[in-house]
Amino acid sequence: MDYTPPTQPVKPLKAKPKFLVWLKKHWISATLIALAVVLAGGFIALALTITPEKVEVEKVAKVKKKEKFYSLLTGLEVADKSAAEQAVTGVMIENSPESRPQSGLKDAGIVYEATAEGGITRFMALYQQNKPELIGPVRSLRIYYLDWAAPYQASIAHVGGSSNALDTVRNGYRDIDQFFNAGTYWRASDRYAPHNVYTSGTKIDELNASKGYTSSKFTGFDRTDGKPAAEPNATSINVGFSSPLYATSYAYDSATNTYNRSLAGAAHQDREKGQISPNVVVVIRVGSELRSGPDGYEDLVTSGNGQAYVFQNGTVTEATWHKADRDTSLSLTDSSGSQIKLNRGQTWVSAITDRGSVSWQ
Repeated sequence: MDYTPPTQPVKPLKAKPKFLVWLKKHWISATLIALAVVLAGGFIALALTITPEKVEVEKVAKVKKKEKFYSLLTGLEVADKSAAEQAVTGVMIENSPESRPQSGLKDAGIVYEATAEGGITRFMALYQQNKPELIGPVRSLRIYYLDWAAPYQASIAHVGGSSNALDTVRNGYRDIDQFFNAGTYWRASDRYAPHNVYTSGTKIDELNASKGYTSSKFTGFDRTDGKPAAEPNATSINVGFSSPLYATSYAYDSATNTYNRSLAGAAHQDREKGQISPNVVVVIRVGSELRSGPDGYEDLVTSGNGQAYVFQNGTVTEATWHKADRDTSLSLTDSSGSQIKLNRGQTWVSAITDRGSVSWQ
């Protein structure tokens, strides 16, 4: 009997899934779809990580990158470039006992102090951003105050002056003498002449604008953000010019990082705004020379170099002052010859001769 092996059942072929068939035919479209899904997922994940706090931080970062502008006179931040370079005016302010308390000194950016005649001191207050409603009493000009004002490209507000000062200021400088600009000044009724001439920031601005004095470009002191010293070594300062009537002193206030100024043994007050407290006190030693001529005034020597003392942050730095000529800025260097950076804010510069004195503790 013939043997016939059993036959194996034939398994039917399985049909390919429709997705795979579609994928094979449309692989390009599938790839693009997959890429879009991945990108969408990434964007969703990124969106979930962006919190309101992060958005705020990014906004702050953008604000910080905005350009900042600083007053060339005081180093304080101002709104824009035009504010930083607006016109500077130097006003001669009296300091005889009859003139006290003065008006406007607290708002000055820089004050230069020296003797005018007979041991009586006088101030030249430089203004730029702040515009006091009252400034005065305004008095006469001396040549060495013009020397200090000239580098600031400043207008000079005064009532007359020594002959050499008038000859100079009327030739090439921004002279706004009361003699020729009476409408900018007035005489107060509560004081006797000659201690009663006043002006204001508004009137000075109007006069400057009428003469085309709309900006001042100059090199000011290098400035920095100071903070109280950990170990202060000069918290009490005494500066002598002549007699006790004009002796000044400063008491350091670490809470405000300023120096409360006293004059003739009492707090030096601005009549309208109270205690005068500069951020920096500078004392420079200068020479003097008796000038021949009708005035007989003693002029201070402002060019060259000499000893200086810089008081800030409760400390003192013994320094050297430099000034090449009338139109060159006053500068201060330390023992290594590096420029000293002054704290931002009001700076008070006192010029003393060999008859003056400075001490601290």
